[in-house]
Amino acid sequence: MIGEQTPLPASDGHGAPLLPVQEATEGTQSTVSITMKSILKLQNFYVLLGPFFTLVICLFVKLEPPNSQKMLGVAAWVFTWWITQAVPLPVTSLCPLFLFPIFGIASADSVAHSYMNDLVTLILGSFILALAVERYNVHRRLALNVTLLFCTDPLNPALLLLGLCATIFLVSMWMLNVPTAVMMMSVAMGMLQRLPPMEEQSEEMRKFCKAVVLTVVYATPIGGMSTLTGTGVNLIISGMWNLFPEGKAISFNTWFFFGFPAALLILICFWCIICLLYLPKGTSRALSSYLGKVHLRRDLQDLGPTTFAEKMVMSISGLLIILWMTRRITDDIPGWGVLFHGLVGDGCVSVMVAVLLFIIPNMKREGEKLMTWNDCKKLPWNLVLLLGAGFAIADGVQSSGLADVLSGILNCLQDIPHMVIVPAVCVICSIITEFITSNAATVTLLVPLLYQIAITMHVHPLMLIIPGGIATEFAFWLPTSTPSNALGIASGHIEIKDMLKVGVPLKVAGIVVLSLLMPSLGTIVFGINNDTQQLIFF
Repeated sequence: MIGEQTPLPASDGHGAPLLPVQEATEGTQSTVSITMKSILKLQNFYVLLGPFFTLVICLFVKLEPPNSQKMLGVAAWVFTWWITQAVPLPVTSLCPLFLFPIFGIASADSVAHSYMNDLVTLILGSFILALAVERYNVHRRLALNVTLLFCTDPLNPALLLLGLCATIFLVSMWMLNVPTAVMMMSVAMGMLQRLPPMEEQSEEMRKFCKAVVLTVVYATPIGGMSTLTGTGVNLIISGMWNLFPEGKAISFNTWFFFGFPAALLILICFWCIICLLYLPKGTSRALSSYLGKVHLRRDLQDLGPTTFAEKMVMSISGLLIILWMTRRITDDIPGWGVLFHGLVGDGCVSVMVAVLLFIIPNMKREGEKLMTWNDCKKLPWNLVLLLGAGFAIADGVQSSGLADVLSGILNCLQDIPHMVIVPAVCVICSIITEFITSNAATVTLLVPLLYQIAITMHVHPLMLIIPGGIATEFAFWLPTSTPSNALGIASGHIEIKDMLKVGVPLKVAGIVVLSLLMPSLGTIVFGINNDTQQLIFF
């Protein structure tokens, strides 16, 4: 009954508070404290840092024409957010879409065009094919077959590592570095699982385990250097070069003729380094009971016979490579692209072949194709947006007049000996990339600057852009530099000191290879004239 209820305590208001006043006060203080902590976070400081730099540049840095000043401010905003990762990298990559029109640098339509061109379609098509390779385990079958080819009886650990290097190199040539590292690390871990637990391993076994993990970590980016689609860095270099006045499209073929020999030489250097440091005498005897052809054949048998879907994915991959290689062979020898009056690019071919995957049945279930759109959820939209932002910034630097301003500032570089500039650029770029967690962001920052340095020094821009851009892939020292480095540390087999032990000599070897090949092979492959060659050598 109502009359039997306990009376509520009296209060001055309309009713008693739901919680005691003291508790409410404590809760409020706690909320205020949490709010203040969230506001004063370093991440929020980084968020404000981008607009702050833009404001300072627009108020205190006077450049002519005025648009060059605005472009410098916008570039400072975007680069600050990229470097500090104040907001996610793909979100920062969207900023030019609204910053350029707001600051009057370019129209919304012209900026949006930078985000979808032939190079962007190239990466979309090739990545869909890479997802098909992953879906049907083609990479694992390839890895086991190639490793089996290099596996001898009795076991030769150096030759086995060479087989693993070759396998990862081949896979990374056609797939982006991150998925390649993830897939090949699982293959490597499967190999190491045949060995005793870590606490029971001999010193030779532990060193071999380190060597296998380091092979995945380093052979992945090395293989990616060899083809235009091997890594986003190569695509950014090619795409940004097209935006410059002297820019002539770098085809898949052109890049391959330079990138493949360079990557192969660096891979051989890596193999020699890893064998010297991690394969002591007695390694073969320690491993012979656990690794050998018998074990690899057993793993291959576990995969079962090659299915129709696997054969089709391998055939389509082969078709794509052939079409890429023969579209335009050289300037003097036209490929099949001449039949279409030069209107068909590598991106067109990539998308056309990717479409076949959605048409050809996989012969597993009735009506099911090799690929469905649901399989494409892992498409690298973050890289697509980063490419678009890089192209937009490069275009803005040219159209705003900022490129001419930079040329004037860099006039002091004219007195530097040309023979020294390529190694110096490689060293600087390869060190910067250790501290910016995205190689693609690093090369996006550096390519426009390298172009202006080359123009100032009266050197062909590609003489600096190609080696400097590739050097940004030499992120060999720190676990935070690339996802493949972090993956190696996460395996539990290697430490930072192992990365430094291999990464330091490997970085030096890579710089030496690029410094020797660019003034020699590079001038032939990229069609750089004799006058520029003389400038480089003398």
